[in-house]
Amino acid sequence: MTDSRGPRAVTGWVVRGLTVITLLGLLLTACGTGSDDPDAGKAPAAPSPRSASASASASASPVPPRATPRLPHLSGRPVIGTAPPPWLGTRVLPERANGFGAVRKTPPQLVQRGFTLPDRLPALPGAGFASRVTTPAPASVIARSTWTRGCPVVADDLSWVRLAFRGFDHRRHTGELLVNASAADDLVAVFRDLYRARFPIEEMRITRKAELTAPPTGDGNNTGAFACRATTGGTSYSQHAYGLAVDVNPFQNPYTKGDLVLPELASSYLDRGWVRPGMITPNGPVVRAFAAIGWGWGGSWSSLKDFQHFSANSR
Repeated sequence: MTDSRGPRAVTGWVVRGLTVITLLGLLLTACGTGSDDPDAGKAPAAPSPRSASASASASASPVPPRATPRLPHLSGRPVIGTAPPPWLGTRVLPERANGFGAVRKTPPQLVQRGFTLPDRLPALPGAGFASRVTTPAPASVIARSTWTRGCPVVADDLSWVRLAFRGFDHRRHTGELLVNASAADDLVAVFRDLYRARFPIEEMRITRKAELTAPPTGDGNNTGAFACRATTGGTSYSQHAYGLAVDVNPFQNPYTKGDLVLPELASSYLDRGWVRPGMITPNGPVVRAFAAIGWGWGGSWSSLKDFQHFSANSR
């Protein structure tokens, strides 16, 4: 049987068929690589003597990669100032003639001080602010305070106040104050306001007798109230001796008069224009909270500055 389309038609048919077969072959070859790499599936070419030599040279003297900076918060190490240095409270300063320690430059670890020391009391129940007032303060609490016979307030007129506060670690902590019973409820209101304002505190505990005569280290930062002692550099009783004064974050808010700075290592915080966490500012939450109960701030005094200090009689 012959093809009725003639020789030219047959030839055209054959050419078209070969073209289709060729295209299918190319398509199958491309699909068979399974990769976008044009060299995939090829046998690796043997390296030329020049390329082998270059490889050996690169191995012997590699070009150092560009250094990637280690950010403090990603390095796994605490940022300077967020953990207490191991020497905290142990390096005694030489004493001056006035009995205070020699003022020294603030160590780098304390220039932006922002750590909270471990709690010494069981946590108060709950998740937010909480307080407990015990009047009169238990004998066991009085025994570990600075109270002694002859102090200007009798022990039965002191209240033991336990308070929740926020630390520099942004967590809830529990501390304690020994205060005049007449001021206990007002001070609970103050620290409730500070808790709500998220104002950070490093430590809050009762001052111990041994601390009154301990050699100076210049790095303490306890928020405290009652301390049976005289005024700084004076002979009359301080308002602390009546339980009617509170010092808040003394290191971030030092006392200064002339060349005296207390704590002695806190000079960096005399720069009140550089506001760091824990500092008390004139229009900030701490001044407002104490003003609401009628207490004055030592940071507003003119003859000296006691940035940590608040008292019932403004002295």
